[in-house]
Order: sequence, then C-alpha cells, then structure tokens
Amino acid sequence: MKQSENGSRAYLISIVMVAVLGGLLFGYDTAVISGAEKGLQAFFISDNSFVYTDYLHGFTSSSALIGCIIGSALSGLLATRLGRKRALFIAGVLFFVSALGSMRPEFLFFEYGKASMQLLVVFNVYRVIGGVGVGLASAICPMYIGEEAPTNIRGMLVSWNQFAIIFGQLVVYFVNFMILGEHTNPIIESIGQGVEGIVNPGSDPWTISTGWRYMFGSEAIPAGLFALLICFVPESPRYLVMDGKEEKALGILARINGRKKAEEILPTIRETITVKTERLMTYGWMCIFVGIMLSVFQQAVGINAVLYYAPRIFNDMGMTNPMVNTVVMGVVNILFTLVAVFTVERLGRKPLLIWGSLGMAVGALGVAVTFGHAGLETVTMLSIMVYSASFMFSWGPICWVLIAEIFPNTIRGAAVAVAVAFQWIFNFIVSSTFVPMFNMHLTPGDDFGHWFTYGLYGVICLLAALFVWRLVPETKGKTLEDMTQLWKNRK
Repeated sequence: MKQSENGSRAYLISIVMVAVLGGLLFGYDTAVISGAEKGLQAFFISDNSFVYTDYLHGFTSSSALIGCIIGSALSGLLATRLGRKRALFIAGVLFFVSALGSMRPEFLFFEYGKASMQLLVVFNVYRVIGGVGVGLASAICPMYIGEEAPTNIRGMLVSWNQFAIIFGQLVVYFVNFMILGEHTNPIIESIGQGVEGIVNPGSDPWTISTGWRYMFGSEAIPAGLFALLICFVPESPRYLVMDGKEEKALGILARINGRKKAEEILPTIRETITVKTERLMTYGWMCIFVGIMLSVFQQAVGINAVLYYAPRIFNDMGMTNPMVNTVVMGVVNILFTLVAVFTVERLGRKPLLIWGSLGMAVGALGVAVTFGHAGLETVTMLSIMVYSASFMFSWGPICWVLIAEIFPNTIRGAAVAVAVAFQWIFNFIVSSTFVPMFNMHLTPGDDFGHWFTYGLYGVICLLAALFVWRLVPETKGKTLEDMTQLWKNRK
C-alpha cells in the first residue's frame, strides 16, 4: 500500500544507481590516461620511423575526446529514435570494445609489442570508439535521470551522476596506482632516438611494454557490467509519452511517485509534448546559447588539464610519489562533489556555480604565481586542491544538472546533444593544448608556460562567474515542464 500511495524510493534508487554507472565509466575512461600516458609515450617514442612529438602525444592523450564530440552530437538522434535506454546500452558496448582494443591494439594485424605509426593510428581509433561511448553517456545519463526523478530531488539525483564521474576517476587513479605497484613511470629525456636514448636509464621497462595496457584493459569490467544492467532498467516515461506509450509511462511514474501523483504528472508531460520534436530555436536563441556556454565554461576553466595530467604535474612540482598525490586529489574531489549533492536543492544552482567559479579563480591564479618556485611547493599543491575542489562542488555536477533540466521537453534531446558536443569540443581543445602550452618558454628554462596557462584559466573562471550571474536562470524547484514557459517568457 505504501508503494502505491507514495511510490517506491528503492525502485527509483535502483534505476539511478544503474544509470550512474554510465557516469562512472565516463570518469574512468577519461581519466585512465593519467596513469598510462607516460608509459604510452615511451612506447611510441621507441619507434625510429617517426618522431613522436609533444603535439602528437597531446593528440593521442586526448583522442578519446574526438569520439566524445561524435557521441554527444549523435546522442540526441539516438535518444529520440531508439530511446534513452537502448542508447545507453550502445554506449556500454562501445566502452567494452574500446577497453580491450586499447589494451591490445595489435590484435589481428600487428606484431605484439612493436610500435609503429600504423599502430598509433589503430590505438587512437579504439580510444575514439570509447570516446563515442563517453559522449553518449555524458549526454543521456543525466537526461535519463532527470526524466525519471521527482522534481523535489531531481537536482540531487542528477548530481549523483557527477559524483559517479569523479568516483570513476578516483577508482581509476587507485587502479592505476595498484597496477603500477613497485614499478615506476618512465622519465622522457629526448625524442626520436629509440628507447635507449630517450628514456632515463632508471626507467622501468615493464611500464613501457605492459603497464599501460593493463590500465586501459581494466575498464572492460565496469563496462561489461553497465551494458548488462542497463537491460533491466525501464525506459524514460517522458520518452514513452513521446513514443505514444502512455500506459507504460504511467506505470513507471506510479512506481516512482505513487499512483495519484503519477496521474497528475502525466497530463503535464502530454501538454508539453504535442509533437515529438520542435525546431531547435523554437524557444529563442538565448535558450540554446545558455546551454552551450554552460558547457563551454565547464571545460574552458581548464579542470581536465589537471585531471588528465595530474601525475605529470605533481612530478614537475618535485613530488616524490606523484601517483599518491593524484589519489589524494581524487579523494578531495569526491568529498567536495558530495557538498554539491547535498546542497544543490537547498542553495540552488546559481550560487554554487558563482562561488565555485570564484574559488577556482583563486586556486588557478595561486598556481600561476607559485608554480616552480622553490619553497612554495606546498602553496602550489594547496592551490591545485582549491582549484579542483571548487570545481567539484560547482561546475562539475551543477553544469550537468542544468543541462539535464534547462531545456523544454520537445527540444531536449537535440538541445542537450548540441550543448554537450560543445563541451567535448572545448574539452579536446583544453586537453590537447595543455602539454605544449604548459611547456612553452620565452627564454630557455623560464616558467612562462606554467604561469600563462593557469593565469589564463583563472581569468576564464572570473568570466564564468559573470556569465552565470547575468544570464543563467535558477531552476531549483521547477518541473521539467516549467522550462517551456520559462523560455517562452524570455523570447
């Protein structure tokens, strides 16, 4: 009787827990490169037939993001044509294929352990395949959770997706640390002379030949689990209404909200879904612009340059065990993501974004001023933690909450796809430019690249705060159907 009157919270939680596995894989796939990139770099440098430059390594470290752009761009089409559930199943399969292919790119066509330009291309293809899965999951997981969740806890539940992303990053930091064990990452000295000439003699050959493979392959376990479990969750009730299956939609809404509340919700969904889709600009250009700029700023603030290259950054700071520092940073990120999860419904979306932007600016500018200065390593480390933690309670989860809920029902699939595609475009730009930009010098041995890179990120953080204050609407307490009227009033 309790379930029919009030709905089943256990049922809702079970749905969300499966969906956020997609977020965990998102974090796992994008951060696995942090532990593997040095071994991978040394492996491909060993081939004398081509020069594996910093720019080429930046591309290889970020190639999954090309797939993310493709996947997010396709997410609206797949979510609308196939449904949210089947699109997420496809994402799970792509994760699985990418994990195994990245672990052994030589499969069928190349000699195992022999680097070449052709093998590099194949490796990047597998990473792009995984990126397509990430792009699909990044757009559809928060959309799916937002469409299943009751209004009063929607922000909190969508925030759990970001928690899963950060938890996935922490898990892979720890997995990479465990795989590395007593081994050490290589120290790259020069380019184009084979491993003997380019890798410090003290470097561990195991990490160059094998370690990075285990790191990529470890993703196959959570990927297979996600693809299996997604088969057992229901389709989004809002998609079912768009697909003309109102009885099924009512049944799912009743299990989540209770029968009486479900019968109140269903007509409001029906009223805002008069057709399956409307033109993208039906509610004005500002609606789409705000969604795009939320995505752009989430990446342009530079956070993924820290998350993807954390061990390299801590190593350059002179830390004795960069992987340990990376795991510590992952724990801090988890704790501050929980701040957003438990305050987003009380404080609202905008205050968290504004305060997070200002905190990031302080942290980024602190890194810019202190990085590379003897005796200030602790201040630099604390500045990185402030920078990262401020992102985790603000732009990390809240951007996804807003993208999941800010668009009207009839354009949500297409609008989310456009917004998230821009997110991955800027993620790729930031990630692929970080290494060469960080290593820039005006004169030999100066720290120009260090302070310029983080100074630029700090300025962008201040612009992000201004953007949120002036243009982003507060959505706390509003239903997804309220978004239709909100943007009609703003036209």
